[in-house]
Amino acid sequence: MNSKVISADCHIDLIWLPPDLFTDNASAAMKDRMPYVVDGEKGPKWVSRNGGEFGLQNGMGSAGREYVPGVIHRSDRMASTGLYTDGKNGIRRLTDPDLRIKDQDLDGVSGEVLYGILGASTRLGDPDAATEMMRIYNAWLADFCDTHPERFAGIACVPNHDIPAAVAEVERVASRGGARGLEIANSLDMLPLYHPDWNPLWAAANAAKLPVHVHTIGGAKTDTSSFAPMQQRQAFAVQITSFQMGMSRILMEVIYGGVLESYPDLRLVIGESGIGWIPYVLEHMDLEWEEQFGDLTLTMKPSDYWHRQCKATYQSDKVGLRLLDLLGEDNIMWGSDFPHPDGIWPDSQEFLAREVSHLPESARRKITYDNAAALYGFPQH
Repeated sequence: MNSKVISADCHIDLIWLPPDLFTDNASAAMKDRMPYVVDGEKGPKWVSRNGGEFGLQNGMGSAGREYVPGVIHRSDRMASTGLYTDGKNGIRRLTDPDLRIKDQDLDGVSGEVLYGILGASTRLGDPDAATEMMRIYNAWLADFCDTHPERFAGIACVPNHDIPAAVAEVERVASRGGARGLEIANSLDMLPLYHPDWNPLWAAANAAKLPVHVHTIGGAKTDTSSFAPMQQRQAFAVQITSFQMGMSRILMEVIYGGVLESYPDLRLVIGESGIGWIPYVLEHMDLEWEEQFGDLTLTMKPSDYWHRQCKATYQSDKVGLRLLDLLGEDNIMWGSDFPHPDGIWPDSQEFLAREVSHLPESARRKITYDNAAALYGFPQH
């Protein structure tokens, strides 16, 4: 593809952040509860004093795994650019804004939406300290994105366990400016999004005029410690392959819960969700609403809320792209998932050439650029 593209799903992970970011910027009461870097057997690693383990500094993926050649093809491709070697040498290509832009230029990407550290904040195992982590990260992210606002759209992180704290962070972020959206910490134990305890957060996000994001985290993990090695591999294969299916719950909770009915200007983005499953879920929601749930506080079919207020991101989904007439060209945004090993960097242009080149130019431009540009304020074509 020769036209400009925006990746609507990219990441800044804890392990690539400045090693003293949290300890230097935390309040006195929280300083000892923040993640920090220590020497480990395989090199510097991120830890916390309560036993949290976040992975190798400048390691692979969101969990900071060790890069082992020949195990994951995508990681080998990423390693071929020198990414992990540079990381071991202290060159933080992913959190140096100028170096990050060079990596995106290599992939033909002219803008990116940056999801953050919510997975790491959950692994901290200390909810109050996690809220402090998010505050520090959001401040750092705003400064990072200010260096090249035409290239970076940062999504601020907010907690799910403390709604007053989340509201306060939304208001602080909105007052500071610079953030292009909000991401709610997604965890399997959080209250369903139709619960009234969430109402102050929806109101705050609506007032801030910032789209709300929920990023996939996969489903519950099976305890395989007593399984044979092959069964452990099978369980892992199931977990990885079904990673995006849990986002149907998020979509149903927000729509059935009347959130989008109450706030018609609010925008919801489900990140790294894939898109092929969405038409089935929308059709089934409409059916159930018409059959037995007409008493819910909805004035339109569930699918109408999707078309009016929702978007989803994907990195590779040939099936979903066959269903654009049902999904809506305005509701889909492509993303590379950079720099995660289940993404497609640095080969995004090849993937796009295979998957969207057959589409009409107007649809192709919407999915790969225009929809994200309009939502996040990137320069128009």
